Amino acid sequence: VLQQAVVPAGELVKSLSGVKHPVAAYVVGHRTASREVKAALQAMGVPDEAVKVVNEDRSTELGRQRYWRAKPPRGWRRLLPTSLQVPPEPYDDFVAVELAERFLSAFRSGGGEGSAQKAEK
Repeated sequence: VLQQAVVPAGELVKSLSGVKHPVAAYVVGHRTASREVKAALQAMGVPDEAVKVVNEDRSTELGRQRYWRAKPPRGWRRLLPTSLQVPPEPYDDFVAVELAERFLSAFRSGGGEGSAQKAEK
């Protein structure tokens, strides 16, 4: 992961215009704000074939687990299981990493877009 951040949908275009690395694919979940994000990417001139829609099932749960692995609870929070806690800050960036890994895993396994094809049906 070269860059990871939580960006409000309204600031997506501004944030992506500052990306310093070439982008081969834009991975978008099939549910939350996907239409809004696809429209913003289209307005930026991103070709439709570069936008990959991936199934979001359980991605929030897995993103939360990634968050706690990267930022373990401190203080009194250490005493509670992380499964009973909500992270103290947005963790959508960890969910995005989960979606990107799903896309790459399906792509590398020879299934083409794999889970992306399931999400669009």
